[in-house]
Amino acid sequence: MKKIFKFAAVALILLSSLVSLGRITPVHAEGQTYEIGVAIYQYNDNFMTLFRNELEKYFKELGEKDGNTYNLEFQDGKNDQATQTEQLNNFIAQGKDLLIANLVDPTGADQIVLSAQSADIPVVLINREPSIETMELWPGKTTYVGVDARQSGVYQGEIIADLENHGDVNGDGVVKYIMIQGDAGNVDAEQRTKYSVETLDKTIKTEILGEPQRGNWDQAKGQEIAANALSQYGDDLEVIFSNNDGMALGAIQAINGAGRTVNKDIYIVGVDALPEVVELISKGEFTGTVLNDHFNQSHTAAEIAVKLLQGEEVAPYYWHDYVKATKAEDAELKRLDYREETIDQYKERLKTTYGE
Repeated sequence: MKKIFKFAAVALILLSSLVSLGRITPVHAEGQTYEIGVAIYQYNDNFMTLFRNELEKYFKELGEKDGNTYNLEFQDGKNDQATQTEQLNNFIAQGKDLLIANLVDPTGADQIVLSAQSADIPVVLINREPSIETMELWPGKTTYVGVDARQSGVYQGEIIADLENHGDVNGDGVVKYIMIQGDAGNVDAEQRTKYSVETLDKTIKTEILGEPQRGNWDQAKGQEIAANALSQYGDDLEVIFSNNDGMALGAIQAINGAGRTVNKDIYIVGVDALPEVVELISKGEFTGTVLNDHFNQSHTAAEIAVKLLQGEEVAPYYWHDYVKATKAEDAELKRLDYREETIDQYKERLKTTYGE
């Protein structure tokens, strides 16, 4: 039932009883209806809530402009890959025209892409970057729309490095920090963790207190990890790196509960530029965040999806940049251009920029 055409009306023929002359009213097509399956890794995520709401809104706007109807069916993967795989397989069995997937585990993307290819259903992967090998499976009909998580880690490190004291509250020449990670094996978590500290290390020596702690992108877990660290390490803890703003908001609760003051005796950085965090930044109660631009990513994902629905081949990668946000106006949303990149171009950039 893919790509069904609807027609507005049948042709009307008006005959004159006196003159052998008629006029035929043309047939007008209303547009095409597309069925799109959207798999979200979990609904209980502040950033992905913003993303999916904007995605749904923008598809409606596109439909109003081009006369097509885009029916989106969303599914909550509940942060369980087995559950999400079943949801995606159901989309394929239903004959959806296109899949948009925010995968629980991007390392398992291959089978989804191959199953979709067998059914000739294009795939737009979002938010969680798959491997290069995944992107090579079905060129032209599989794409990734997102941001490079390495950049977000670099920006986190730069925010601390750019402080007058570089995050070194006690002036001993070493920044002592904790790392609140997302989930195990997640490429965004790994890259933010790695590049935030590597970047700060270029300016000042760093020392992790304990081991990186897994917060599962969850605010309550972020609060728990930060509270334990503040209790264990006391004033030795100078900087909290958080892989996202959700966990950082939990850490802020712990900081306040411990009687510490952000930007005075402790610093904290996150990623996403959630509205709550932007508000705290404007009050001087949060050191900085990195805008993970749900607005542009969702709009680009929708626009590239439309190209695929129209039978076009697309590039493997469509990138937007992260934005450092140390004041509220840095996080303002506006439509920005994306960058297309081939697999070869991506490999070269990783080699020259990050040494990978």
